[in-house]
Amino acid sequence: MKIENQKEIAIEMQEIARAAKHATWDLVKCSADEKNQLLLRLAEALLAQKDLLIAANKQDLLAAEQANLPPSLIARLVLDNNTLKQIIDELRHVASLPTPIGNTLEGKNLTNGLRLERRVVPLGVVAVIYEARPNVTIDVASLCLKTSNAVILRGGKETQHTNKLLVSVIQDTLEEFNLPRTCVQAITDPDRAWVNELLKQDKYIDMLIPRGGAALHKLCKENSFIPVITGGIGVCHIYLESSYIFNGTFDTEKIAQAIALIENAKCQRPSACNSLETLLIDAEIAEAFIPLLYDDLLNKGVSFRVCPNSMQVLNKTNRFDKIQEANDVHYSEESLSLALNIKMVNNMQTAIKHIREYGTAHSDAILTQSMQLADLFVDSVDSAAVYVNASTRFTDGAQFGLGAEVAVSTQKLHARGPMGLEALTTYKWIGRGENTLRQ
Repeated sequence: MKIENQKEIAIEMQEIARAAKHATWDLVKCSADEKNQLLLRLAEALLAQKDLLIAANKQDLLAAEQANLPPSLIARLVLDNNTLKQIIDELRHVASLPTPIGNTLEGKNLTNGLRLERRVVPLGVVAVIYEARPNVTIDVASLCLKTSNAVILRGGKETQHTNKLLVSVIQDTLEEFNLPRTCVQAITDPDRAWVNELLKQDKYIDMLIPRGGAALHKLCKENSFIPVITGGIGVCHIYLESSYIFNGTFDTEKIAQAIALIENAKCQRPSACNSLETLLIDAEIAEAFIPLLYDDLLNKGVSFRVCPNSMQVLNKTNRFDKIQEANDVHYSEESLSLALNIKMVNNMQTAIKHIREYGTAHSDAILTQSMQLADLFVDSVDSAAVYVNASTRFTDGAQFGLGAEVAVSTQKLHARGPMGLEALTTYKWIGRGENTLRQ
């Protein structure tokens, strides 16, 4: 039942946050093996509830279509046999990873008599606000449970039926292991008042992670009393430097490799935050390369937003379909679709300048056969992930070997890049003495 009264929402939100904090006291007593067994049992439970989960998801998909949500958003809502298998496989992978909790980062004996140790411990309570993607519910919950953190989930209204059932399966599994259901809680009421009250719970919540668009990030940064980790907005670039395909003559094999790599970065999952938004290409090779890339990507359903010089190249070769002139809005925002920006640049410094102006410090790449230029690009582009001769699509926890991810942070404090298990920890100092007094 929806709570209408603002005061009642505030009281209930505080109770949810307090219950999460209390749940951490039980979680920290669980051994690593017990938590791994819990995650494996959760994987079995999700598989057993497969038909019900897919049916609940169909309710969300139908509502999304009736609400005329964008196709890119609807694509992120889907929970079918394939995506559920991926979720379960990732859950089992997280269970197989070593836990950082309890690790000693350093230890030393001091001249004052103390034996000092710095030990990895959980953050405590994590809150995550996110849109779409049912896998986020399981990814975040599994990472938090593995690291003995309680979590409060606020998914979007577009996945409320799916999320309710997913969280119910998690909570039932927690009970099997004699753990409080409040280790994992979800706020499923779409009323924004819940978010406003969630942001005030700094007494109980230790970290807030918004996963959504720029408006959500702005809301959290401006109103949260809780430390906020932002990220996941990816205006990602690939700079095609001339030496990659041209060294006096054009290398047809390298041209094919460049097209395949750009296609992978743009087309594999266009709604992902690490998909390619803008291709920057040296003017020296643009006339030969752009028409070939256009022909390949047009067949994949890509549309093109191009700079005036690139427009001239395409028009000269009678290529006019699905092309428009790019503007600053195109360069500075995620399309989350099969729209690709193409811009010609005179040299690498111009490419870097463009990335600094329009990028979001997420994932950027250079294609080059010059290791000197590659090193300069890596040093000059201040993004969470910088690639040399590789697709930007690797920036997520599973591809980095971190297991699932809570988010991709574009900040520098407290975590950066894909946030796996270690990003959900902090440390404490432990001093051991023998009736040791400070002199």
